[in-house]
Amino acid sequence: MAGRANSSLIVATAVLIAGAVVWDVARRALRPAPVTTAPTAAAAAVPPPVPAGRVSQSGSVPAPAPAAGVGYTEQVARAEIRRRIRASAGIAYLDAVLAASGDSMLHRWDRRVIDAVRVHLGAGRPPTYRPEFGDAVRRAFQRWEGTGVPVRFTLLADSGTAEVQITWRIQFEIERTAQTDLTWNAEGLLESGAMTFALFDPQGRPMEADDIRVVALHEIGHLIGLDHSPDSADLMFPVAKVRDLSDRDIQSALLLYDLPPGSIR
Repeated sequence: MAGRANSSLIVATAVLIAGAVVWDVARRALRPAPVTTAPTAAAAAVPPPVPAGRVSQSGSVPAPAPAAGVGYTEQVARAEIRRRIRASAGIAYLDAVLAASGDSMLHRWDRRVIDAVRVHLGAGRPPTYRPEFGDAVRRAFQRWEGTGVPVRFTLLADSGTAEVQITWRIQFEIERTAQTDLTWNAEGLLESGAMTFALFDPQGRPMEADDIRVVALHEIGHLIGLDHSPDSADLMFPVAKVRDLSDRDIQSALLLYDLPPGSIR
């Protein structure tokens, strides 16, 4: 009896083991296949999003990022100013001036045709100063006013009420014959200026009256808001090679006063 009972137990155990194996095989067969994470061809072809403020075309130049607090209407207006400046590149040089500037701002006087900018033309104290030097500066102002730029200057102001001071010195210690310094407000409108003329050039040669006139034409260009031109055919070239205003000098000034002052970014 004991042997028969043991045999039955062994058979039952074998049946249980076999059943467990069959169940495990069946369970594995019924398990769903894992989902692949490899991208499909369509998904791989989708480019990543372009960050804000940049363009996706290779070699293109993105527009300047708008300044904080600048509304949409102002952004559109500044974009139009940039377009006009670019379009004028053949006849004016404001595009080159702004490319070289550090603040991308247009600086100019308000339209001062009736209320002329007050200038104090001081008499030179150096011993080589001559009255015709002052006359040469006056002729330079008249030349600029004759171009149609909508700003006028009166050279009769006293030193206390003048917005622009003109002084004289014997010579500069550096390579220049004159210097103009300007101040402007946050909107880019010029508020004051100081012009200084030397009576001797950097090589020690005395300046003649017509030399003063040419130098004054250049410095008044700065005074009305122009910077240097990259073309030596213009009087506003850093070292003047010509003795009168070029068409590009005049067109650059007229365009400057046809645009609002301030930032174009």
